[in-house]
Amino acid sequence: MGNCIECPFHGWQFRGEDGKCEKIPYTDKVPEVAAVRCWPSCEVNQHILVWFHCDGAEPEWAVPEQEEITKGQWVYRGRTEHFVSSHIQEIPENAADVTHLGHLHIPGFTSGADLRYHYSRLWEFMQHKWEAEWAPEPEPNLHCSKMQLKHSMTFFGFHWSLLDLHVEARQMGPGLVFLRFAHSFLGRGVILQCLTPVEPLLQSVTHTMFYQTSIPPPVPKFLLKAESIQFERDVMIWNNKKYISKPLLVKEDSTILKHRRWYQQFYSQNSPRLQHQRDTLDF
Repeated sequence: MGNCIECPFHGWQFRGEDGKCEKIPYTDKVPEVAAVRCWPSCEVNQHILVWFHCDGAEPEWAVPEQEEITKGQWVYRGRTEHFVSSHIQEIPENAADVTHLGHLHIPGFTSGADLRYHYSRLWEFMQHKWEAEWAPEPEPNLHCSKMQLKHSMTFFGFHWSLLDLHVEARQMGPGLVFLRFAHSFLGRGVILQCLTPVEPLLQSVTHTMFYQTSIPPPVPKFLLKAESIQFERDVMIWNNKKYISKPLLVKEDSTILKHRRWYQQFYSQNSPRLQHQRDTLDF
C-alpha cells in the first residue's frame, strides 16, 4: 500500500523506510512501540532484493543494474521456482563442479529430469556437450565469481552448430547469479537465479528469464524450459545427497576446493551452525 507493507491478517500498515506502524484501520491511536524490523533492500532488475547479515552489518556491495532490462530492451519471459532440500552452499558450488557436466548433463533435454530414464535408447540420438571454466574474480569484486560455459549439441553423433550457445554465469555473493546467454541468431538474454534460505537445509531457487524483445517469446520460453530440466537433474541429486566438509576429490575436481575457499567469506563468527544436528558446514 504505497510505501507501506500491509499485514494481510488485520490490515496494519508499516512504513518501508523505518518499519514504524503508520496505520491501524480500526483505531485512531497507533502505539509507539508498533514497528517491524527494517532490512536494507533495493529494487533492481525487476526484483526486490533484501540484504541479511547475522551480525547486522550494512551491505558490502551493490547489485548491478542489467541495463537492457532497465531500458526495456530485454523483457520478462518466464519464471521457475524450485524448493531444494540441501545445504545452502551446495547449489552455488555446482558452478565450480565442472566435471559433473560431462556426466549428469550429457543426455539431451528430451530425456527429461528423472535420472532413472536418462539412458533410454529412445533419446540416445541427442547429446549435450559442455566446456566450462570457473574462477573467482579479483579485487574489487572479491564477492563475485564467474563460470564461462560453451554448449553444443550432437544429433546421431553429428555436431549441429546452429545450437552452439555461450553462457556466462556470474555469481554475486552467496545468493544471486546472472546467467547471460549469447547466440548467433537466437539473440541474447539473461536468467537471474535467486537463492533464498527458507529454513536450515531447505532452499528456494527461482530462475527469471529476460530476453530481447525482437525474439519471439517461444524461443526464450523454450530455453527456460530446457534450463529447468537440466536444473531438476541436479535437484534430484541434491535432495538425496549429503554435503560433507571433506569430500574425496581428484586433481580434476580442484575448482570445488577453490570455490569452498572463496565461499567462506560469506560466513561470520556468529553464523548459525548445524553441527549439533548433523555433519555439515555452517548454514
